[in-house]
Amino acid sequence: MEDHDMVAEALGLALAQVAEIEMVARARSVAEAIAAARRHRPDVVLLDRRLPDGDGIEAIPQLREAAPEMRVLVLTGEATAAVATRVVEAGGGGLMLKTARLDELTAAIRQVASGDVAFAPALLAGVFDRLTGRLSTGGRTLTARERETLALLADGASTDEISDRLQVTRNTARNHVQRVLEKLGARSKLEAVAIARREGLLD
Repeated sequence: MEDHDMVAEALGLALAQVAEIEMVARARSVAEAIAAARRHRPDVVLLDRRLPDGDGIEAIPQLREAAPEMRVLVLTGEATAAVATRVVEAGGGGLMLKTARLDELTAAIRQVASGDVAFAPALLAGVFDRLTGRLSTGGRTLTARERETLALLADGASTDEISDRLQVTRNTARNHVQRVLEKLGARSKLEAVAIARREGLLD
């Protein structure tokens, strides 16, 4: 279920040439994907992380509810340990970059179909650290207002602009920024944004 039709069509044509892999349906949205999963009950769903009506990773539980035996392999433009952890926590079986070669993708599909997971070894180390709590991520403790502040920082907003956008006093805006930095363990606004992107807190 790839959001870019041309890429999805190319993937479908390529996978159609692969022995033992049969594409039974293609969907353009989370809603279509869930309906198709109920109807066809495939062994594996190849799911884009970004779809017009939602986040593909967030849709994994709904897909698995529609077809409990089905496994999910997520395609993404950016594979980080934080994103991979989200896939695991949602019940997904693997994460592949959209730039992966066809042989790498088909190998991952077969792995996931057999019940194994398909993550790069470098990502798995980070996933284990996060799932076992060895790697602390302050991003999970950010309040809704602090997340808004972080998003504005990522857009390059100054403290005065954050104050205007959030309709709070400059001192309050400065306090929000300071708490974001503290929770992310950052020494500057730029570093906070870099950490947030690495941890999957920003798209």
